[in-house]
Amino acid sequence: MVKIQKFIFNPFQENSYVLFDETGQCIFVDMGSYAVEEKKAVLYFIENNGLSPVMLVNTHCHVDHILGNSFFKNKLRIKTAAHQGDDFILEDAVEHGKMFGLEVESPPPIDIYLEEGQRISFGNSRLEVLHVPGHSPGSIALYCQDDNFVISGDVLFNGSIGRTDLPGGDYTTLINSIGKKLLNLPGETIIYCGHGPETTIGEERENNPFLSSSGIYDQ
Repeated sequence: MVKIQKFIFNPFQENSYVLFDETGQCIFVDMGSYAVEEKKAVLYFIENNGLSPVMLVNTHCHVDHILGNSFFKNKLRIKTAAHQGDDFILEDAVEHGKMFGLEVESPPPIDIYLEEGQRISFGNSRLEVLHVPGHSPGSIALYCQDDNFVISGDVLFNGSIGRTDLPGGDYTTLINSIGKKLLNLPGETIIYCGHGPETTIGEERENNPFLSSSGIYDQ
């Protein structure tokens, strides 16, 4: 069974996740740790729980989600994984950080390109990659059917959806991604978002005002 530890990091209040199971193997998802104390908190957690990181996955490569990539790749000797569609965003991370007054360490290039339908494995656990562009061209979600959850990145939030005004964003594409890839998951599926609290697919189907006004249910 996959266990999930959430950390809230950096000035953007971004959700970073450590996923692990009974084997002790784990993966990082969107490790946005910026301050030294934030990085230490992750190291303390994995050491205190006897975890062995095997990969760092990015749901997308906006700067708030990749702030810890360089540190953890070098410290733990793990590979990074993301969709190739966000390569250009990763390359602009240092300049993007300057726009927000952040000194961003140049992130390493993506080691493993993830595609729709691919499986990410750690320990006894498997996650399915869903390509959900719109917030960014390379946005992905990570779905675990066995344990009934999906990590949505910045595609779908509790009561909201991802912004589409950043480079590569597109509203119509985002709405199509949500409708075709996420809303067809079981209603009880827990959504772990890139920012804010958890929710469920059923809750967002019923009450998300951005979806009810989008015409998504007419598709």
